[in-house]
Amino acid sequence: MRKLILLSIFAFSITLSSWAQIQTPEQFLGYKPGDRFTPHHRMVDYFEHVAANNPNIKLLQYGETNEKRPLLVAIISSGENMAKIEQIREDNLRRAGILEGEPTTSIPINWMSFNVHGNEAVGMEAAISTFYTLANPANETAQQWLKNQVIIIDPCINPDGRDRYSNWYNQKMNTTLQPDLQSVEHNEPWPGGRANHYLFDLNRDWAWQVQVESQQRMKLYNQWLPQLHLDFHEQGINNPFYMAPAAEPLHEQLTEWQHEFQDIFGRNTAKYFDEAGRFYFTKERFDLLYPSYGDSYPMFNGAIGMTIEQGGGGQAGIGGYNAVGDTVTLSYRIAGHYTAAMSAAEVTSQNAEKLLAEYEKFYNENSSNPIGKYKSFVIKGESNPTQVGKLLELLDKNGIQYGKAGSKSGLKGFAYQSGEEKSFATTDQDIIINAYQPKSVLTQVFFEPNPTLNDSITYDITSWALPYAYGLEAYAVENRIDPAGAYQAAEFTANQVGNTPVAYMAAWEGTRDVAFLSALLNAGIRVKYPEFPFEVEGKSFAAGSLLITKGGNEYVANFDQKVTEIANKFGVTLATTMSGYMDKGKDFGSPNIRIIQAPKVALIGGSGTSSLNYGAIWHFFEQELNYPLVNLELENISRYDLSKYDVLIMPSTWGAGLSASAMEHVTEWIRAGGKMIALDGAVNAFANKEGFDLKTFDTEEEKEAAEKEASDLEKEERLAPYQEGERVAISGGAAGAIYEISMDETHPLGYGTGGKYYTLKNNSTRFAYLSKGVNAGIIATNEAYRTGYIGYKIKSKMGESMAIGTERVGRGHVIYFVDDPIFRGFWEAGKLLLSNAIFMVGQ
Repeated sequence: MRKLILLSIFAFSITLSSWAQIQTPEQFLGYKPGDRFTPHHRMVDYFEHVAANNPNIKLLQYGETNEKRPLLVAIISSGENMAKIEQIREDNLRRAGILEGEPTTSIPINWMSFNVHGNEAVGMEAAISTFYTLANPANETAQQWLKNQVIIIDPCINPDGRDRYSNWYNQKMNTTLQPDLQSVEHNEPWPGGRANHYLFDLNRDWAWQVQVESQQRMKLYNQWLPQLHLDFHEQGINNPFYMAPAAEPLHEQLTEWQHEFQDIFGRNTAKYFDEAGRFYFTKERFDLLYPSYGDSYPMFNGAIGMTIEQGGGGQAGIGGYNAVGDTVTLSYRIAGHYTAAMSAAEVTSQNAEKLLAEYEKFYNENSSNPIGKYKSFVIKGESNPTQVGKLLELLDKNGIQYGKAGSKSGLKGFAYQSGEEKSFATTDQDIIINAYQPKSVLTQVFFEPNPTLNDSITYDITSWALPYAYGLEAYAVENRIDPAGAYQAAEFTANQVGNTPVAYMAAWEGTRDVAFLSALLNAGIRVKYPEFPFEVEGKSFAAGSLLITKGGNEYVANFDQKVTEIANKFGVTLATTMSGYMDKGKDFGSPNIRIIQAPKVALIGGSGTSSLNYGAIWHFFEQELNYPLVNLELENISRYDLSKYDVLIMPSTWGAGLSASAMEHVTEWIRAGGKMIALDGAVNAFANKEGFDLKTFDTEEEKEAAEKEASDLEKEERLAPYQEGERVAISGGAAGAIYEISMDETHPLGYGTGGKYYTLKNNSTRFAYLSKGVNAGIIATNEAYRTGYIGYKIKSKMGESMAIGTERVGRGHVIYFVDDPIFRGFWEAGKLLLSNAIFMVGQ
């Protein structure tokens, strides 16, 4: 092994005639690995070339990206194992209890994922070299390892982001190596290559599967459920190399064996790095808490998940100076990842029997005796049915089982909505998800109300409980509740075309209904909504429900057929009325029945904005709503003709956000009737500015008192121990704290919320109630806090603050979301609120 790793991976000598057909990476690509970045299609060509000439390799295309690049894995093992590869795969699922029967094979599965972040581009280069070594029949050491494992290599999880980076870099790089980090090749333009087409961070999408790459990959992953998963990354150029064991906080559901094997791998890899004189670190920075990473998600599915981080990143390019003046080359970085991959193959081979035994133990023990506090979770049937449907889709994607609750009384559990222990009963309409199932640990992690946080310094958010994300009434119960049978959602009965009613009526409850509205508007059909609840012909509807009236749609050919077909497409049940005279509420001719004008919407992006927040909105419009969206550059805002747009959406920004000239231009547009929606950091562009009602403090006295308190605290912190500096810094921030927001259901921003919404707070921003605007969503008291980390400096100050609000400015509106309402595309409940802002407010 030592010889294998320390040997240069770029100078293989091929002597066997049986291997003469297969070329080395250098022979095939025409350059040495590390001399330049390989385009994705050339990597695919090389994998196809090797697989075509080695019968012990199965190349599988499992999907396609948004930009139509193939997603593929290479499955490689010994000839004997490949002959029974399907049996090995099925036996692995039998060990997990997902398939019935006893396994007859004993081969662990080692999955290696490269380049989830596109501009951490060493990953795919290292995958090429790793693949060649494992596929080479002349390499006796590697062939021995393959007798004891199946290795699955995903050479590039994120081809779109990877090619965005590599194509840009190959255009900008100097012919002669230029390691000066001020050179253009070391400074990517916005949005960079890290994220995928829709600018999502795919390494935060393993659990939620919002993106097409994740959906396709996780379908395949859950068909194999490996024992080992390595996730290859890069970190900053001034860092050396990181490998497992992971840092605190470590989720309490992780097993001793998972920790032990991380240590086995770390020590084995360190041995080779020590011999080569390479630096590394372990047990720092990269924790195992948030469940949607490429290390934590496999861990919660019984595998040994490990993050591998080579120092370099997009800034390093082909070679760049680090802080001490050393040149960090691409070749050097490839060697680091290659060494880790070979080490993983070695320790998997050496521990094959133990890996399988502990994997089976993980599933057997957790499914029969779950270790988490809460063993069962109940979703109440009276919860928003659209959001319940979305939740069940997510559970299905992750292989989590559920059933109908049946009639049970005398139950007691943690009520997510109130944050208190309460008594309750269940009915056949309720859903039970208990932890007595193969995906026991993942189930508990997804629903745990308050994850144990044994260290407040974390790499990501600290709370994500799905009932909050989906806005559902739910309970967590400490004892086992078995389902009474299979859960069957109410079957959708297709709407039928009949006599033209005065109006079709539909509920406004979730993203499905927004997509329905979008399709109606795209078809040129006029839609209205009532500002007050109403009853007609024994049917009740809330404010904000959709009205598609005969009057005003006379010009639409085949009106009834079109409305019915669109509703059926989205599974929306239409009610009808033959009268516009209401039994309760406003008649359909009332001024309080508003027309939803199809808004022309533009999204602001570019340097100075959060590419991730921008991408989530872009994806929401294109993939969930199919509604037209114009994309504008922040730096050119002052030059655009904004009169073309009814709505501007400004994702989170940093710094000033808008320049003085841009601010003047945007304010003029708002005053003329435009609607600005500011999210997260973008809200600060309007705070405490002349002409806007948004203020940090209600009074000057409040401001002075807060400034004095902050000054006094700063004086105390001057004497804090130096090594406590990071903890002092985070005491003024938030990392995924969940707060209950009291919503004003009478205002369009509150439609469909039932009066409550749970926000995911990732900033320390706090604003006073608007004095002239509408405080549509507020953190009423400090007791509105539910879970997640928030620093003590700000936690006590969150009460009596505005979270979602709007104010009139001239003839237009500014709408404020203090927190990102559609965080990473998985915070489902917030999508309806954002849609209210886009389609309802100001009509």
